[in-house]
Amino acid sequence: MERIVLKASHRPVGKNAKAIRREGLLPAVMYGHHFPSTPIVLNAHQASLVIPKLSSSAIVTIELDGDTQAALIREKQRDYLRNSFVHIDFQIISLTEKLRTTVVLEFVGLSPAVKDFNGVVVHSMSEIEVECLPQYLPERITVDTSVLAKIGDALHVRDLVVAPEVSILEDMDEVVVTISFTKEEVVEVEPVAEIIEPEVIERGKKEEEEK
Repeated sequence: MERIVLKASHRPVGKNAKAIRREGLLPAVMYGHHFPSTPIVLNAHQASLVIPKLSSSAIVTIELDGDTQAALIREKQRDYLRNSFVHIDFQIISLTEKLRTTVVLEFVGLSPAVKDFNGVVVHSMSEIEVECLPQYLPERITVDTSVLAKIGDALHVRDLVVAPEVSILEDMDEVVVTISFTKEEVVEVEPVAEIIEPEVIERGKKEEEEK
């Protein structure tokens, strides 16, 4: 796995976040077990190239004042109008202690049930919680749906393939993905109400015709 390094510096005292961002910097914070909460800033351009590619279980190295810390990204705050980050939270981790975190599931492969029977792939889970030492933490877990051959086939948590050093903290019988029938769009047609003219009008018309 490629080692990802983000260079940081201490956040200037007395400057608000808006002023910091105007200088091309991205406000962030580092915190963790036995690590005091530390406000920092990153190069906004560098961070915008790296951070979007990182999953919640990707370990990043933060270089601060010549010291390095391993960290996980815990929160990404975005300005969706400007399509840019406004703040990042980093959790500092120990490389010698087990950690618990969620890992994203990546679904690959084409199910024969989709191709041959017009089945629909239904995802019941998008991530799972695991526990392991940081060096064994996967960035994502691949789920191959090509083994789902017919309608009703499913993969469960027990079917997920992880390294022996990784413990899955989910119910092993929980469904991860299954194949269901194609959903048919039901178009409801409202009945057309029969228009019945009042009898008095009909009588009036007949009387006029008879005159």
